[in-house]
Amino acid sequence: MSSRLPPLNPLRAFEAAARRGSVSAAARELSVTHGAISHQIRALEDSLGAALFERGGKRLKLTSQGALLLPAVTEAFGGIAAATALMKRPATTGSLTITCVPALLSLWIIPRLNRFTDRYPGIKLTLIPANDPSQVFSGDVDVSILYGDGNWPDCWTRLWSHLRLFPIASPTLLNSRPLRSVRDLVDHTLLHGDRDGREWNTWFAAANAVHLPRGPQHFLSDARLSTEAALHGQGIALGDTITAASLIARGEIVVPFDLSVPANDAFYVACRQDVRAAPIVKVFIDWLFTSLEEDSLPEPQISARMLLRGRGGRTTAENSSPLPGLPDGEPSQSWTDEPASDAALP
Repeated sequence: MSSRLPPLNPLRAFEAAARRGSVSAAARELSVTHGAISHQIRALEDSLGAALFERGGKRLKLTSQGALLLPAVTEAFGGIAAATALMKRPATTGSLTITCVPALLSLWIIPRLNRFTDRYPGIKLTLIPANDPSQVFSGDVDVSILYGDGNWPDCWTRLWSHLRLFPIASPTLLNSRPLRSVRDLVDHTLLHGDRDGREWNTWFAAANAVHLPRGPQHFLSDARLSTEAALHGQGIALGDTITAASLIARGEIVVPFDLSVPANDAFYVACRQDVRAAPIVKVFIDWLFTSLEEDSLPEPQISARMLLRGRGGRTTAENSSPLPGLPDGEPSQSWTDEPASDAALP
């Protein structure tokens, strides 16, 4: 039995004419002339030594030989079309190594990791907590999510999110040692998530309290560590609008002052130019931006006044003076737009 296949173009002409029932319709579909379709069908019949259509009549009718050939040709072209479509789709299997700012990795990406896994079960992630721009150029790293100024030459970068910073604290700590005004920060330990204290200095400047005496201070060099210290009641840290969102919504931390400031830097996604076009890399980067848009939350507002209750059921902040430069007013809602539950109170 000969393994020689009929020519491809005549097979396409035959399949289109048989499916459409018309040489003219097949010609329009394939963007050729009526005569070209007729010529290709005759060439295929000559190659096979068999008539494929009955001549005569307004509509094409397959011969028994044509009816035998058509299903195989249709299946073959369908398989080619399906394989071509798969080739054009982003790859959804393989391995990716991601470096990410530790706080963002722990408090934002990991809580959403199941969403990525459910959507792309064939992608294996290796997640490394780091904020080192030099790792972008490592052959062992595919994508980096960095906190910085975005000025990293010779690589692809895209702004992921700006941030605003604001004090955060454990509700248990503030119930035992309330913050009635910015001056009460002197009695609290300040927790720094940076190495030089610039972020707290920026916030104190916005609060018109640059010259306020500072109490005890700890420099933890990473926002994840300062946030964890705040969760354990070790002092007051600066949270941000991305990583602190879920903690505030769950009542695990509160926002004692209605004042936030822009962060000195922002979150960026970066990778080497040569891997940017890889479909699996594009899949992960697209998921990052889509998830951020889907989970976008408003900036948190003061919640301490709803959580800190003194004797007689009055809040400890009700008669306190506001932050310098801020108008006094009614307490606003927390991130969830629901009053904080009394279950969070001791």
